[in-house]
Amino acid sequence: MAKKEVRASGPLRGDVRVPGDKSLSHRALLFPALAEGTSKVRGLQGGLDVRATRDCLTRLGVVFREEEGALLIEGRGIGGLSEPEVILDCANSGTTMRLMSGVLAGHPFLSVLTGDEHLIKRPMARVLDPLREMGALALGRREDTLAPLVFRGGSLRSLTWKSPVASAQVKSAILLAGLHARGVTWVEEPKPTRDHTERMLGGMGAKVFYEDGNRVGIKGGGSLSPIEMDVPGDPSSAAFWAGAALMVPGSDVTIRNICLNEGRTGFFNLLRRMGAEVEVKATHEAAGEPVGDVRVRYSTLEAIEVLPEEVPAAIDEFPVFGAVASIARGETVIRGAEELRFKESDRIEAVAGELAKAGVPVKTFEDGMAITGLAKLSPATFSSHGDHRLAMSMAVLSLAIPGGGVVEGAEAASVSYPEFWNTLATLSAK
Repeated sequence: MAKKEVRASGPLRGDVRVPGDKSLSHRALLFPALAEGTSKVRGLQGGLDVRATRDCLTRLGVVFREEEGALLIEGRGIGGLSEPEVILDCANSGTTMRLMSGVLAGHPFLSVLTGDEHLIKRPMARVLDPLREMGALALGRREDTLAPLVFRGGSLRSLTWKSPVASAQVKSAILLAGLHARGVTWVEEPKPTRDHTERMLGGMGAKVFYEDGNRVGIKGGGSLSPIEMDVPGDPSSAAFWAGAALMVPGSDVTIRNICLNEGRTGFFNLLRRMGAEVEVKATHEAAGEPVGDVRVRYSTLEAIEVLPEEVPAAIDEFPVFGAVASIARGETVIRGAEELRFKESDRIEAVAGELAKAGVPVKTFEDGMAITGLAKLSPATFSSHGDHRLAMSMAVLSLAIPGGGVVEGAEAASVSYPEFWNTLATLSAK
């Protein structure tokens, strides 16, 4: 288990380019695999999660070729994947497992999805239930609630599904199954979630419908056209540098060329509400997504209350938001975030436990937490809990601790951001 010592040696300054957006990278592999023709994608994230999606697709007969810095993906058409000869390993990637479930539900062969010791504990009934309603054989461990998952699909019927959870992964799985179904499949969510799936599938020729903000439909029986795409930077990765800039007086960091989809920029909006000096500037579009730069300068922060409707647009950033809240004056309260309990770790308890090690007063609720800022921070040894976002968030917190901190399980960062520790060293040196 790798350990990293983190200590601020002075202000963090400079420009940063983060890896390609993880959510878009998964989809930029999976959707072209269902297209008619060859797609060309550049800038894919190189983390282990995205690699898991590519490996699964390779086992399903998809051919990938590297060419002059781009990845060529030879589409197999909707319903055209081949029966795998082995169990498909999703590693630590919930996105891979849930999106792949929607695709495999539309294929008549037998397939099995599994993952590592963390992924097989994450809830899957939320995906399997609607897929069974559509006519697929979809089974799992513990009364169809946990992986490994078994599918034999095909001959799907459309449905209207009122999702009990606000989850872009669940919505995407149902819409992908809907591509293989007869008629129009609808998903209604309790709160709007990120819309990368709808945007990209619509841009590839799928018929996508929107109603009342939280309701989206897709028509089956069509085909997808290939794409050429440059994947913009990941705003969830950018969040660590935004948080880091707020930890050390005098810091001034600009993160270049990141996705600015409004469903992904909630973290920056929360920082602004806390009084942070945050500039967001859109510069162009890529694959229908707004892209631009974010500049963050060290600021004095005030505690806020995060409302439930603000949670989906910042769901992946709450570990680093917890670190930021620890240096804000007053009590920051987060509610409506029960989905955090079902990530790579129980991020409510894990974040609270790690903050407490440094002396941060924290109270937890079933759907969130309350963090009292400006306590005297003490050096601590933090655990990543095998969670990439927790590992990097505790590194950010360590920058504000006199004497710094130690992150155990630092290798978890490679799931989404293999270059994180090198970039931190570079910014610190500047």
